[in-house]
Amino acid sequence: MPMHTGSLALWELTSEGQSPLSTLACDPAHSRGRRIAEPAAPTRNTFQRDRDRIVHSTAFRRLVYKTQVFLNHEGDLFRTRLTHSLEVAQLGRSIARTLGLNEDLVEAVALAHDLGHTPFGHAGQDTLNECMAAHGGFEHNLQSLRVVDKLEERYPAFDGLNLSFETREGVLKHCSRANAEHLELTEPGGVGRRFIDRTQPSLEAQLCNLADAIAYNAHDIDDGVRSGLISIEQLLQVELFAHYHQQAMAEHPRLADKPRRLLYESIRRMLSDQVYDVIETTRQAVAKAGVGTLAEARMAGPLVAFSAEMKTRSGELKKFLYAQLYRHPQVMQTTGQAQQVVRELFTAYVAKPAEMPPDFAAATDGHRTVADYIAGMTDRFALREHERLTGRKLL
Repeated sequence: MPMHTGSLALWELTSEGQSPLSTLACDPAHSRGRRIAEPAAPTRNTFQRDRDRIVHSTAFRRLVYKTQVFLNHEGDLFRTRLTHSLEVAQLGRSIARTLGLNEDLVEAVALAHDLGHTPFGHAGQDTLNECMAAHGGFEHNLQSLRVVDKLEERYPAFDGLNLSFETREGVLKHCSRANAEHLELTEPGGVGRRFIDRTQPSLEAQLCNLADAIAYNAHDIDDGVRSGLISIEQLLQVELFAHYHQQAMAEHPRLADKPRRLLYESIRRMLSDQVYDVIETTRQAVAKAGVGTLAEARMAGPLVAFSAEMKTRSGELKKFLYAQLYRHPQVMQTTGQAQQVVRELFTAYVAKPAEMPPDFAAATDGHRTVADYIAGMTDRFALREHERLTGRKLL
C-alpha cells in the first residue's frame, strides 16, 4: 500500500502553513441564512455561532452518556457519542484546513451530526424505527435535524437552535425520499431538496461524512481490543491494519514488549494515511471535475472521497469490525436487552403518555412525541425509566 508524503494541499499554502479560503468553501458572509432572521453577532461569524449553540445545547451534553459500541456502564474509557463527535471534529478540521474549506462549518456539523441518536447506539435506533414503522419510521439523521430545528428549548423567539442552512444541511447526512418530500413541503428549496434533485451537499458536509467513517474504524479497533472482544492476531488478517502494524514494528522493534503502544502507533499511522489519502483524492477529483464555485461543486457528484484502493481497504476493515465486534455474542447479548428496554418504554408511554414529563404528555403528535422523548434519553436514564415502569432491571 503506498504511503503519502503529508505535503498535500488543494490550494497553495501560505507561509503560515494554511491555505486561503477556497472558492469551493462555504463562506459565512454568504450563508443562505437561518430560518428565522437574527441580527449578526458582533464577534463571531455565522458558523462559529452555530458551533457555540450546539456545544451549549442539552442534546450535546447528553452524548456523554450515549453508547457508541459499548454501553455506558461497561467501562470508563470506551468511546461515547460525545468523544466520537469530538474525534470527528478534530479529523474534519485537520483535513479542512489543508483543503482550504471552512473549518468552523466542519466543526459545527461534526459536533451536531449525532445529536439525534437514541440510547444504546444502533440497537436503540433500529428498535425505535420498528416501533415507528406505522408512524413514519425513525431516522437518526432526520432526528438530529429535528433536535436542532425544534426539540431544543433555549431561546424565547424560536424552538430549536435556529442554525444556518449550511450547518443544517450537513447534519442531514442521509434522508429517505419520503422524508425529503415532507421536508420540501414545509421548507421549499431547503435542506431536503438535494435528496430529491440528487445534488451534493457542501464539501464541508461531504468531508464530515468521511471523517465520521475514519473515526469509527479507528476508535472501534481501540475499544474492541481494550474490551478483549477482538485481538491483535485477528486484526492482522485485515490488510489495512496489518500494513501499519508491520510498519510500526519495523521502525520501533522495542514496541514488541509494549502492545498497547504498538496498537496506538498502528492506529495513528492508519489515521494519518487515510487523511492524506482523502486530501490527495479530493484534490484530484476537483481538478478533474473542473469546478470553480460551490454551486458547480454541488452539481459535480461527490468530490471528497477515498481513493479506490483506500475505499476497498477501509471497507474490508469495516466488514471485519461488523462481523467480529458489532456481532460478537457479548455485544449481541447486551444489544438484545437494550432493544427490549426501548421497545417496552415505547409501549408504556404510548399506553400512558402521562408517564412522560408534562410537555411531552401534552403534545398532540402522539407516537412521534414518544419517539422524541425516548431518542433524547441517555443510556442510564432509559434503564432507570424502564425499571420504574416495569419493575424489572436489565443490563
